[in-house]
Amino acid sequence: MSEADTRNRILRAAELLFIERGFEATTLRQITTQAGVNLAAVNYHFGSKDQLIEEIFHQRLGWLNEQCLAELDRLEAASDGEPLRAHQILEAFFGVSLRLAADKAEGGNNFMRLLGRTYTAPAPAIRDFLVREYAVAVPRFKQALFSALPDVPAEEILWRFHFMLGAMSYATSGADALNVLGGLDDSDSEALHARLMAFLIGGLRAPLAQLPCRGQRPAGK
Repeated sequence: MSEADTRNRILRAAELLFIERGFEATTLRQITTQAGVNLAAVNYHFGSKDQLIEEIFHQRLGWLNEQCLAELDRLEAASDGEPLRAHQILEAFFGVSLRLAADKAEGGNNFMRLLGRTYTAPAPAIRDFLVREYAVAVPRFKQALFSALPDVPAEEILWRFHFMLGAMSYATSGADALNVLGGLDDSDSEALHARLMAFLIGGLRAPLAQLPCRGQRPAGK
């Protein structure tokens, strides 16, 4: 087995175990057993479990950010300086993630499940690492949305971006809500893509919420 093969086997085995057991409960010995390598291989390639976790996210998110930005660059180059449409921006950002979530051959679906669950309960070190990984891509997409929706307050756009990230993460995390609702099937990746994008665009274009004035007491109090 080449060094590249060993490294990849460890990464893919770790992804699956982190999904099943969580970061804290998964041991290096479990990872090496799953990967079929010895414990020294993890230390040689990654140094520690924390560095192994960072490498999983760096490898996948690095590719994901590159693809998202390349799509945004292509759209902006074709727009002749005009602001993009909101649906184009969402497709460039979320569409790439959804295509990765549909990739079973290279394990993209497993990573998106892991990423979705990490968003909901991140350890501080992982949260800080994700902020650094997204430091280039997210500001570009935020600015594109500000330009596309000049009549929507910037703060409101950021809240809706936050909600959209949550919806995408939940849809790709393999959560069991579909079993609770009954009668729904998420195995058709193209249908999931179409439904989720329609939902995200609808949420982004929704009327502004009527917010209570700061300091105002709720009715009946």
